Amino acid sequence: MSSQGIVTIDGIPVEIGEEKNLLELIRKAGIKLPTFCYHSELSIYGACRMCMVENEWGGLDAACSAQPRDGMTIRTNTERLRRYRKNILELLLANHCRDCTTCQNNGDCKLQDLARRFHISDVRFPNTAQEPNTDTSSLCITKDQSKCILCGDCVRMCNEIQQVGAIDFAHRGSKMTISTAFGKPLSESCCVGCGQCAAVCPTGALVVKNDTSRLWKDLDDEGAKVTVQIAPAVRVALGRELGIPEGKNAMGKVVAALRRMGFDEVFDTSTGADLTVLEESNELLKRLEGNPDMPLFTSCCPAWVQYCEKQYPELLPHVSTCRSPMQMFAAVIKEQYSTSSRRVVHVAVMPCTAKKFEAARPEFSTDGVPNVDYVITTQELIRMIKESGIVFSELEAEAVDAPFGSMTGAGVIFGVTGGVTEAVLRRISSDKSPTALGSIALKGVRGMQGVKECTVPMGDRELRIAIVSGLGNAAALIKRIKEGEHFDFVEVMACPGGCVSGAGQPYVPDAEKQHRGKGLYSADKLCSIKRSEENPLMMSLYSGILKGKVHELLHTSHVNREVH
Repeated sequence: MSSQGIVTIDGIPVEIGEEKNLLELIRKAGIKLPTFCYHSELSIYGACRMCMVENEWGGLDAACSAQPRDGMTIRTNTERLRRYRKNILELLLANHCRDCTTCQNNGDCKLQDLARRFHISDVRFPNTAQEPNTDTSSLCITKDQSKCILCGDCVRMCNEIQQVGAIDFAHRGSKMTISTAFGKPLSESCCVGCGQCAAVCPTGALVVKNDTSRLWKDLDDEGAKVTVQIAPAVRVALGRELGIPEGKNAMGKVVAALRRMGFDEVFDTSTGADLTVLEESNELLKRLEGNPDMPLFTSCCPAWVQYCEKQYPELLPHVSTCRSPMQMFAAVIKEQYSTSSRRVVHVAVMPCTAKKFEAARPEFSTDGVPNVDYVITTQELIRMIKESGIVFSELEAEAVDAPFGSMTGAGVIFGVTGGVTEAVLRRISSDKSPTALGSIALKGVRGMQGVKECTVPMGDRELRIAIVSGLGNAAALIKRIKEGEHFDFVEVMACPGGCVSGAGQPYVPDAEKQHRGKGLYSADKLCSIKRSEENPLMMSLYSGILKGKVHELLHTSHVNREVH
């Protein structure tokens, strides 16, 4: 990397590289400049003014929007800047709910963290915070306007990255707020429950819907048999919160923790993913026989499915009828224990907020009883582990339970963008050698890019495949397809990077999300079975529980939910 000059930061010369703004250069120099409204993947907004620096002429510049130039001299930590930042924090706190101990984001709030960092022990201004104004209509996220600091992170995430457009700024001046169109509840808006707005919210204004209180009651009920499945992406995202390295595979410890909390049977959603691979690959092969113009879109991601139902209902015939791995596995588990003398309660631990909506869809219930009774996110699981007093890092790893204790590496990699595609390619490839397995991984399906394309030979034809993560990228690809570009198979994940970046996961910067993806690929390497069709459990399921019920238990239909 060639140098583009030198900037002197607090008396230290720092070489300019590929940094797109002064803030990135300052962070490269090892200085943690405070921000509320800056995220590298979002546009520059410059609203919070916490990242102001002093230039050589005594002027103030916003580091997030200033370009580094050769010869610049700046200071980041003068008395004037410290007073300035404390004043901003006091003004925010004067207009903010201060019930920190009862806030769901307590201990994980950027406003709270910066108030502590700058030793804000008193606020000189009267507290003008509005009364709690909570929208609990969504099954996925909770919105409390009284905790909003108008940083705009959620708006830019929803409009720029996801391009859903469910929320935006409304009104002006002191009446400005973040709102849905016409102030409708979130559940009546075009929101798809992806939760990425909550992922970037620095305060508790947008949080994941918390369902743990009800779950604790069922865990204490001796008349309930509580079963649980754990999604692949969960195992690599508990690290920093529970004392192990980020991205390390903690599946065995998660199993042990769940048993200590009172769960009766613990399973791995990767088993459900193996079912999805078999059903989705069969669906793809049947569609290819007809040589259709439109591709087969995956259906594993509930936020993507709801996005398609609301914004592109005309594409629904091209979305796979396969249920998600969570729902396939839940249907099998409920069928297995249908004769139990105890009330069967099934829980899914997911990286995803939209799974809460998916669990409540009427098509995923039997006689009015949901196949998945609770979806708790990784964040909620972490709270439950901490609440239980379990020292997670000291747990001995334990295995999942029979009779569903067998899964493959193909199911494990579902949690990262490109994983579904790679698993399907492993299934439909005629060459089952280890060399062929490695070559599939090198076709371009791996990596955290938002859009990936590859061409794979299949018989006397070539399959054109697209892999997108982030709904904004999906919208751009759909436009290309409508303009005539051909693809045979399209994998869509709503969250950038796939489920490892789900809004139900503890938030980490983009650079650290790669560790989670690598953790899943490492787990795949440790699996003795790499292809879903080679999982012996699949044969017993198809000849047993699923016999005569494959379509009933493993497939679904989609609903036009277009918002006008």
